[in-house]
Amino acid sequence: MLDIIQNIVLGISLAAPVGPVNVEVIRRGLKRGFFPAFILSLGAASADATYLLLVYFGLSNFINVPVVRAAIWVFGAVVLIYLGWQSIKEYFKKIDLRQSKVKTSRNSFVAGYSITISNPMTIIWWLGVFGAILSSTDQTVTRPTALFNNFVIIIGVVLWFFVLSILLHWGKKFVNEKTMRYISVIAGLVLIGFGLYFGYSAIVMPT
Repeated sequence: MLDIIQNIVLGISLAAPVGPVNVEVIRRGLKRGFFPAFILSLGAASADATYLLLVYFGLSNFINVPVVRAAIWVFGAVVLIYLGWQSIKEYFKKIDLRQSKVKTSRNSFVAGYSITISNPMTIIWWLGVFGAILSSTDQTVTRPTALFNNFVIIIGVVLWFFVLSILLHWGKKFVNEKTMRYISVIAGLVLIGFGLYFGYSAIVMPT
């Protein structure tokens, strides 16, 4: 249960910082309401799931090699700390929540999927973070069970966008530049915390 809660928090922290998907969700939510915004986020989550599966089937046969496992832990820590710092930096930038810098399909699901699947940081995220979590899984746990447990991260992603879409529909005054800046800082600190934990684990956990 603790691992499930941790992975949900990790998913929320991944989704919360201001980025192309968040901006497009907010833009559509402000203009068209709950469903277009939430359907777009489901497309983004589906792209995350695609990469998760690709990483799982690519790493599962090598994850128990000590050198590979240690490298993945370190890589996961670096990715999380970098993403956390980038998220915190958003506090000092001007954020335009009504204008998207990416060209998107009018179909919300396709737009969310294409934005996420084409983002190079998405594969780096899943390779580093999911690989590190998979390598830390107790050896008594079956790989399919480990895969299921890590899909909980995507539940956290969807949960974040569900709440954001509701706020956009029913409480637009709560979603503004200042709010998103504070959210980015909090999410960034959480990501850095996970990154430090991964780094510490890479040092003290037996390989």
